[in-house]
Amino acid sequence: MTPWLQDPTPLGSLWMSVIVAVIPMVFFLLALAVFRVRGYVAALSTLVISLGIAIVVYHMPVASAAATAIYGALYGLWPIVWIIIAAVFLYQLSVKSGQFDIARQSIQSITPDPRLQVLLIAFSFGAFLEGAAGFGAPVAITAALLVGLGFPPVQAAVLCLIANMAPATYGALGIEIAVGAQVSGLDAFDIGANTGRQFIFFSLLMPFWLVAVMDGWKGIRETWDSCLVSGISFTATMFLVSNFIGPELPDIVAALVSLIALALYLRLKGAASRAKQHEQAQDTTSNDLSAGKMLNAWAPFIVLTLMVSIWTTSSFKALFSGDGPLSGLVWNIPVPWVDHMILAESSGHREAMSAVFKFDPINSTGTAIFLAALITIVLHRISLALAWKTFRETMHELRWTIVTISAVLSFAFVTNYSGGSTTLALALVATGAAFPFFSPVLGWLGVFLTGSVTSSNALFSSLQANTASQLHLSQNLMVAANGTGGMAAKMISPQNIAVAAAATGMAGKESDLMRKTLLHSVVLLILVGLVTAGFAYLVPEWVIGK
Repeated sequence: MTPWLQDPTPLGSLWMSVIVAVIPMVFFLLALAVFRVRGYVAALSTLVISLGIAIVVYHMPVASAAATAIYGALYGLWPIVWIIIAAVFLYQLSVKSGQFDIARQSIQSITPDPRLQVLLIAFSFGAFLEGAAGFGAPVAITAALLVGLGFPPVQAAVLCLIANMAPATYGALGIEIAVGAQVSGLDAFDIGANTGRQFIFFSLLMPFWLVAVMDGWKGIRETWDSCLVSGISFTATMFLVSNFIGPELPDIVAALVSLIALALYLRLKGAASRAKQHEQAQDTTSNDLSAGKMLNAWAPFIVLTLMVSIWTTSSFKALFSGDGPLSGLVWNIPVPWVDHMILAESSGHREAMSAVFKFDPINSTGTAIFLAALITIVLHRISLALAWKTFRETMHELRWTIVTISAVLSFAFVTNYSGGSTTLALALVATGAAFPFFSPVLGWLGVFLTGSVTSSNALFSSLQANTASQLHLSQNLMVAANGTGGMAAKMISPQNIAVAAAATGMAGKESDLMRKTLLHSVVLLILVGLVTAGFAYLVPEWVIGK
């Protein structure tokens, strides 16, 4: 089979091609946000539309289009669905054992105020999980925890989706930054440092934003001091680590510092003053909770943290890469009719696109979470019969989520490999001097399509850097903006919406979440554009590197 060359302007006119290329995304948004179609129906319908456009408009070979759709579905199943199954199973085991009731009481002993519980769990603990694992695990686990604390499922899911913006660009030990640097040929430290500088405003804002979503201005007036503690401790730590150490640890260190700082601050304020400030929250905490009981109750999540931390260390990963002793347990399977069979124009030359499905049953983050669940079965003395019943219930509950995520990744991959993503990118590049404002939109589109800042950076970092060079702008700033803009799309990415719905028992109701997060995403994207333009034109001396 002769390699096929993408044509980003199949209709001759760039803008006519843009109108067609954007149809799948607009259809999906309208299906969920306006017409309230079930997630799996909307995703499957969008997949059919994207395949039709790829084959009929972009003239993608049928075999390549079909293989790309299958590749996307498999990527949705592994590693993403596997992570979700393991995370929900772990949480359900904690509930079935009765230990989550004690964990809930321990959180309420710190604060009975649900607004501050969101800062502890969705913002700080979620940032830690994003920094260590990423790929949907933070939203799945924190949303389930909030539901266990008594939050309505929709509210819990929406809050965790919005909170996930804060740490997303440094997720999974800074892999997003590393990929952006590799693709663009820039220095990872400089990109990470600029990201930290760009994100000062947003990490300070996020605690206030979350409280405002819950309780409006009244909530901000009553909790502004706690929001400041949470935001300042996270932001200062993230800035220092990203600008003086590197892009691998900003999330993890900042999350731990903010979690400890807020917990200590709330302890110092005292339970009486907290109850007075928020009388509607009832403190049902038992005063006889021992350290042993709380440790046992939190054991599943402590083990989870330890396992994920081990799995993400460079020494552990080295076991499975290259000539590592366990490299034989990783299967890299080239996708027929796609791998190196599709050519894309990049910076004036053609590049063959890679398409290799990676199956790593041991090295996957989902396996680390699943092992934490197995250890929980032993620690909490859960019978094998109850554990098996819980696992079957988890799989049944997630059945439509599995279909949704697989279909979402299918249409995303089809859009990328057919050239639709390149069409949209070229339209944004054509904005000229206004490009710094629109640069984050590229990252936003990439994350909407793939659910991953890493994938978005792989798609567009080279384009960002080349465009910046042509416009005499900072390449590091534009590549950093790709990740920062992508963070604003995490909350509406179909993949993450499906994860949040599954974790809160709302599978099939993804439209409710999309309706409640879309405006937040758009507003935050506009703010990211303004901040990026400000750095480019008003304070260019604050930008690190070229």
